[in-house]
Order: sequence, then structure tokens, then C-alpha cells
Amino acid sequence: MKPDPNTPRNRSLLRLAAAMAPILLLLILLPTFVETYQIQLVTYGLIAAIAALGFNLLLGYTGLLSFGHSAYFGIGAYTVAFVVQHLGPHSMEFYILIGIPVVAIVSALFGYICVRHTRIFFGILTLAISQVVYSLVLKLYWVTGGSDGLRVPRPALLLGLLNFSGPRAFQQFITSYYYYVLAIFVVCVVLMWVVVHSPFGKALQAIRDNEVRARFLGLSIRRFRWISFLVSGTFTGLAGILWVPLNGLTTPDVLYWTFSGEIVFSALLGGFRNFTGPIVGGIVFTYLKTYAVATTEYWQLLLGVVLVTLVLVLPTGIVGGLSMLGLRLSKGRS
Repeated sequence: MKPDPNTPRNRSLLRLAAAMAPILLLLILLPTFVETYQIQLVTYGLIAAIAALGFNLLLGYTGLLSFGHSAYFGIGAYTVAFVVQHLGPHSMEFYILIGIPVVAIVSALFGYICVRHTRIFFGILTLAISQVVYSLVLKLYWVTGGSDGLRVPRPALLLGLLNFSGPRAFQQFITSYYYYVLAIFVVCVVLMWVVVHSPFGKALQAIRDNEVRARFLGLSIRRFRWISFLVSGTFTGLAGILWVPLNGLTTPDVLYWTFSGEIVFSALLGGFRNFTGPIVGGIVFTYLKTYAVATTEYWQLLLGVVLVTLVLVLPTGIVGGLSMLGLRLSKGRS
């Protein structure tokens, strides 16, 4: 039996594909007309989008606000650093193969503890656990390098087929790594779309909207939340794995609670009630923070003003605001 293209899920998939096709084409052609620095910024933005996409499964679809997602991002980054330090340089695929199970196990453990609570209790518990991880990494300096961190050299890509040496090694690595991250980003977007539009994703939204009714329907609330936490933490940890080779160094700063705030900021900036909101928010926040740091030493104040303005003017985020504007324009024409 052939799938019906007129079902809501298939129509949504077609709309997603239609929206992604021109954007993906633009991203593929981007290195041909921008400089290396801009390619590097876009790569950082794509990695931030993956982290925000994972975080939003917990906030936007499950209704749980976590202030501790920096822990999973940092664990992913430090796993790569430990592999480099103790096993030597390998290909990026080896780092991902080792890093994802580690992040998934840690997310499962922390999630089992955190999902026993909701609302502010959940947020404070996630914050406390992330600060414990931060303190351990900072204090165990003979293992983690302390505040100096651990250096991660440029890895080989595609099982060692792409190695980078010579006078233009940095430019070649940035361009190749950009396409590498872009491919993983597309896979993550498709996987997350499948998750949130599956019966599991619909169950998460039911729990978010009315926990009592969802419980009466026979849903295991805690188990669904735990699985959501596991998937969310793993996506964010994957972002940390991809981030550290591009950055070249991992420090305890990525485990501090302010980094969790940046992930939350990205979701709010784009719009956490929209699937594409965290993606837009992650990329926009990367540029916003980069140019704010370059412009003024009071960049934290500038970002705070942007956040307050966003909440007051665009409570649904950039994507939500654009959607409402498009809806009003279409009603005006009709």
C-alpha cells in the first residue's frame, strides 16, 4: 500500500523539504562566495543549532526547562579531548563513535534523577547537577587540565581520507569541516523532525499540555520524560563533540551555567514553540554574540537587553513573529 501524500504528516514532510531545499542549496554554495572566517562562523552557528534543537525537545515539546544542558555539551567536548590525550589523534568518526554513547549514558543517568520533578524543581536540579560536573572538571586539574583546558588538534575526516597539512591546511580544514558539520546538521534535523512528529512526539506534547489527561490515557509520564531527556542530552552532546575540533581547545567554561543560559537564549531567540525556531536562534545567537564581543566589553549587558526586548516585543521568537506577520498579511489580502 502506497503512502498517502495528503496525510498531515506527509504534507508536513513535504513542506519541510520544500523549505529546506533552497536554504540547503544556499549553504552548499556558501563557501564559494564568502571568506574563511564567515564559513567558520556559520559552522559554529550550525553546531549551536544542533544543541538548541536537542534542548528544544525538552522545552518546546515536553514542557521542561533545563538549566543544565551545558553539562552534556561539555561532556561531549571533554570526551573527544580525553580520547585525543590517551588514545592519540583519530578520525572524526572515531570521536563521534566514542562520544555519543558516553553522552547518552550520562544523559540517561542524570535524566533518571531529574524527571522525578517538574517545573522550577526540575530546572534547579538540572542546574545543580551541571554545576557539580563543572566543579569536578575544574578541581581535577591533573586529569582535565583545570582552567587551562585540553587541546584538541584538527582531526582527519571520512575515516582518514581527508588529512590537513601544508600552508593552506587551516582554510582547507574549515571548508571541509563546514560541509561535514552541514551533513550531520541535515541528518539531525530530519531525525528530530521524525521524533517530534511520531506518536512518541505527540505523546510528549500531550504531557506538556495536560499531564493529568495524559496520565488518564495510560501514558507513562516519567518514562516519556526520561526518554525525551535522553534524546535531548544526546543531541546537545553531539554538538559538543563537533564543536571542540573546530575550537581547538576545551575548557570548563562550556560546563558553566552561563553556557546553559546561551542554549536557552538560542531557543527563545528563534522561538521554542516552532520546530525551526531553535535552528534560526542558534545561528542568529552565534553572530549576535560574536559581534557583541567584538563591539563592546559590556557584551553581556547588550545580550541581556536583546533578551528583554525579545520577550517584550517578540514573545514567540523570530520564527513565531514572522509566522504571525505572514498570517496577518495573508488575511489582509483575502
